[in-house]
Amino acid sequence: MSDHERHRVDALMQDLPGLLAFLRAAESLKHTTRTSWTSAGVHETVAAHTWRLCLMALVLAPYLPGIDLGRLLRICLVHDLGEAISGDISAVLQVGAPSKAEQERADLEQLTAPLPVSLRAEFLALWDEYEQAATPEARMAKGLDKLETILQHNQGAMPPGFDFRFNLQYGAQYTQHDPVLQALRAVLDAETEARAVASDDVSGGTT
Repeated sequence: MSDHERHRVDALMQDLPGLLAFLRAAESLKHTTRTSWTSAGVHETVAAHTWRLCLMALVLAPYLPGIDLGRLLRICLVHDLGEAISGDISAVLQVGAPSKAEQERADLEQLTAPLPVSLRAEFLALWDEYEQAATPEARMAKGLDKLETILQHNQGAMPPGFDFRFNLQYGAQYTQHDPVLQALRAVLDAETEARAVASDDVSGGTT
């Protein structure tokens, strides 16, 4: 083992207890649910949402010139980490309520406390970048986050009475700035309306 490799291993062993503590705490996102269901009728988890959000970023990357894919993926991975502490709050329930951002930021600070100082600072900075939509990558992450949610609602086995038409305006301000997001939004909005009509037919009325 070279001196450089030995130095890396020594640094890892020093930081490893904190890294593992963080990873163990973040595991709760595997069973923290959102107000959505999969196509198999299983409650969606935050981890599942984050996974497909990252996959969306990856498959759309060839159509997003000027976007740093690595940074976009890091933002996507971090954006909901704080929900490992207090869980997810439905967008419907957020309407007219105080912003959940302050709580989520505090939760992220708690979750990342075991990490090395520089890594913790990076995670918090990425979350702040996302929350403030401060860069092209953060704005793209915001838009994709909303569109992945709509995609899941349209695909999922949603319960009777679900308000599909809420999604026709959901996150609209974050999907207007890029033509790729606009094109994807148009397709998903058409799917949303079709599901809303089908839901109306089943319930015998309008939502």
